[in-house]
Amino acid sequence: MPRSISHEMSVLASPAEQEGAGTRTRARYGIVVMLFLVTAINYADRATLSIAGPSLAKELGINAVTMGYIFSAFGWSYVLAQLPGGWLLDRFGSKRVYFASIFVWSAFTLLQGGISFMTASAASAVVVLFSLRLLVGLSEAPSFPANGRIVAAWFPANERGTASAVFNSAQYFATVLFAPIMGWITHTYGWPYVFYFMGAVGIVVSLVWLKVIYSPKDHPRINQAEFDYIERGGALVDMDQRKPEATAAAAGKPKVSYLRQLLTNRMLLGIYIGQYCITTLTYFFLTWFPVYLVKERGFSILNAGFVAALPAVCGFAGGVLGGIVSDFLLRRGHSLTFSRKTPIVIGMLLSTSMIACNYVDSSAFVVAIMALAFFGKGLGALGWAVVSDTSPKEGTGLSGAMFNTFGNTAAITTPIVIGYIVQGTGSFAAALVFVAANALVAVGCYLFVVGTIRRVELTQD
Repeated sequence: MPRSISHEMSVLASPAEQEGAGTRTRARYGIVVMLFLVTAINYADRATLSIAGPSLAKELGINAVTMGYIFSAFGWSYVLAQLPGGWLLDRFGSKRVYFASIFVWSAFTLLQGGISFMTASAASAVVVLFSLRLLVGLSEAPSFPANGRIVAAWFPANERGTASAVFNSAQYFATVLFAPIMGWITHTYGWPYVFYFMGAVGIVVSLVWLKVIYSPKDHPRINQAEFDYIERGGALVDMDQRKPEATAAAAGKPKVSYLRQLLTNRMLLGIYIGQYCITTLTYFFLTWFPVYLVKERGFSILNAGFVAALPAVCGFAGGVLGGIVSDFLLRRGHSLTFSRKTPIVIGMLLSTSMIACNYVDSSAFVVAIMALAFFGKGLGALGWAVVSDTSPKEGTGLSGAMFNTFGNTAAITTPIVIGYIVQGTGSFAAALVFVAANALVAVGCYLFVVGTIRRVELTQD
């Protein structure tokens, strides 16, 4: 039933009916659970190569620098497709675009398992693998801007930090759940089956997505009380319900003036650069961390998959806790700026503890230190909550895409820089310093550049 009609009927209802309607449904929780699931699969598909990489590299004779470039392939297309992905979201809505994204990236993930059948030499296999990773990155581009749009549409401001932290913490849960599975599959069946398994899982979930995701005005399980609650709290409930002609006019041509306004806003620039630095930590853990455990610390591939899950548990806990703490501070009367910045700054400072791994020999201590660093990274990963707080109503997809463009440039630079460092020095010691330094730069951005966190208003040229 259209929400406007439902509202009129609630006014005419009897007192008993109105009392029943006053009990809010919790449809928004089901939405964030689905976002969590698809984001976990998203990150697991990004990490397939890090688990299968040691065996694959040995089979194909790939050195550290070449592996770094293959790791980075995802990032090149992912970054370049961010703005087109944001435009597609604003033009066609989150549900349809996200479904296509999940289905297509999963298909390209599955195909990576067959490179041995597609190629006649190791050199051609590297080219095909690089190309398929490019296509996975291209297909995943709309995912996180869509997450931000859906959270902005479904959650009031005082729940937005927790909701964003929940879906963002899925990147750690992906390691917790899928790294041991992928390690076992590689050990038992060989590296191609990692890609077959993850591709098949993603295709199934894309079909589930179509049955679960709705906008607030269309969801069959939301009542008027919940709708009114999220709308009063600042949720952009009509984001995907604009009139078709208005949508076409607004999205038919990407606004160059909007891009300029986003890029010249000091607060947003601080957020964008900070996200680049935070994402550097993400891609160290996604790409080189299992290799670090195998090459530097002597773990087997099977053990590396299980051990990598232990710090990820702490990252998951930190990720959820960061959102809870941020929203708790907001409900206690602290400003939005203080509530968002506090977990980010504390978390990034904790992440710098990874440097201590250069001074210990015990594998147990290394895992414990990385667990602390991963916890800090999770605690500070509130960027998407900040995007939901600051994105202009005129271009939520565009703003999220710009944020993700800056952030995921680290998907290009981090694997390559670490590859050169490891190849040149023969160890990961300087690589850990490089990653920790990025955490400190993120702290500086939020303390000295961002200033007051508020929603941006764009002007028409």
